Amino acid sequence: MLSKCYSFGLSGLDGFPVEIEVDITRGLPTFVIVGLPDNAVKESRERVRSAIKNSGYTYPADRITVSLAPADIKKEGPLFDLAIALGILAATEQIDKEKLKDFVILGELALDGTVRLVNGSLPLALSISKTRFHSAMLPQDNATEAALVDNIDIYPVKNLQDVVNFLHNNDSIRSVKINAKEILSQSRHYEVDFAEVKGQLHVKRALEVAVAGGHNVLLIGPPGSGKTMLAQRIPTILPDMNLAEALETTKIHSILGMVPHKTGIIANRPFRAPHHTCSDIALVGGGSNPKPGEISLAHNGVLFLDELPEFHRDVLEALRQPLEDGFVTVSRAAKSLNFPAKFMLVAAMNPCPCGFFTDPRKQCRCTPTKIHQYLSKISGPLLDRIDLHIEVPSLAYKDLACEQAAEASAVIKSRINLARKIQQERFANNIHSNSQMNHRQIKKYCAINEEAKQLIKMAINELGFSARAYDKILKISRTIADLAGSSEIRSEHISEAIQYRSLDRNLWF
Repeated sequence: MLSKCYSFGLSGLDGFPVEIEVDITRGLPTFVIVGLPDNAVKESRERVRSAIKNSGYTYPADRITVSLAPADIKKEGPLFDLAIALGILAATEQIDKEKLKDFVILGELALDGTVRLVNGSLPLALSISKTRFHSAMLPQDNATEAALVDNIDIYPVKNLQDVVNFLHNNDSIRSVKINAKEILSQSRHYEVDFAEVKGQLHVKRALEVAVAGGHNVLLIGPPGSGKTMLAQRIPTILPDMNLAEALETTKIHSILGMVPHKTGIIANRPFRAPHHTCSDIALVGGGSNPKPGEISLAHNGVLFLDELPEFHRDVLEALRQPLEDGFVTVSRAAKSLNFPAKFMLVAAMNPCPCGFFTDPRKQCRCTPTKIHQYLSKISGPLLDRIDLHIEVPSLAYKDLACEQAAEASAVIKSRINLARKIQQERFANNIHSNSQMNHRQIKKYCAINEEAKQLIKMAINELGFSARAYDKILKISRTIADLAGSSEIRSEHISEAIQYRSLDRNLWF
């Protein structure tokens, strides 16, 4: 007997339809899967056999051939288990094969017939919604996430018996319906707040400027000055994600099984902080079966690189293209995949190998040569993509002992939202923030008066600023003016922007 059912596989961030044919003929008991299955798919024969028997159904003692079409695309993961099991039950006439034709079936089977969750349910549901199918059976733990897609009915299933009963009686399981916007608004919550950070007022101001204009930031300061603490709170002042951004972010996390089952959506801006020993593949994505890396997991959020000079040179250089383009391309012999990677880069480093070059209370043990070599680990092209270099001094006792509450993240975010609104109206959706301006747009939107020109001239001639700092100062000044509600860039805006280019000053070398 022959039966057909339908499932979906994953390739990068997108799903593709898979037609599963099950043929059972007389012969020696064997179970063969064809259609470029990986090891996880091949091992499904043991899971399917045990699940069918332990669920009280008859497993045929015949030759079973399972074909996964299209045959020229590699099938990966255990998400075809449930569909294969139902195909066998349909081929042996234990269920009506006609009942399977309108459903997409996804799920991994435990040996007792329980349906386990699978990774990538949101991208799979999005891909299913673009086909002729309007109904899908998924594991119960994946249902909320998949139900974020509007024009598809998601039926949550617990075990193989539930599925068979549902096929015999379509009223036994109700489809999941959720309000995605409501869940998104209810799920926004951060455990940290800028109100918890004592002192460092000028650093907080610099971070406010950075977030308002979408600028990348480098924090430079001695150990214990609060660089990591400040960086962890940056997502709390970023504008809230809209539904489209949340779905795009959730889609990436879903591939790696990192979506909370309760809400089914990533509501907060991501904050990713990979260790400095991570590889370039871990950071940008890849592998034999390409998966998103840390920069894609930070999409629409913050990528924090602590101890920046300690990262391997090739790892840091791999950041250059994603920072410029907003996506990363992973190319392999069989296929080439694009993963989104629009993130705010926040890096932190010590001013020297021992860490105390700028600390007034501790003696630095490093020679000028060692300091130069340490800072030179960060290449010029990467440094070009970082707009603000902020010095973070160690805290004095009076700041640590101060009982007065600092400004809360919500207050800072309100000012940032106003500045972002000005930028959205200015650029009319061509770009989203001041940091993305090209040279032509800088010339158009960053016109300055003679007094401001003299300030920049002084910065270049007397402070040793490089030519590359010129455009950066203008971009930052435009953001500072937006925060002040000013249509013109004034000299005080230029003066503040100049303070945020520490590494361009000769005093570091």
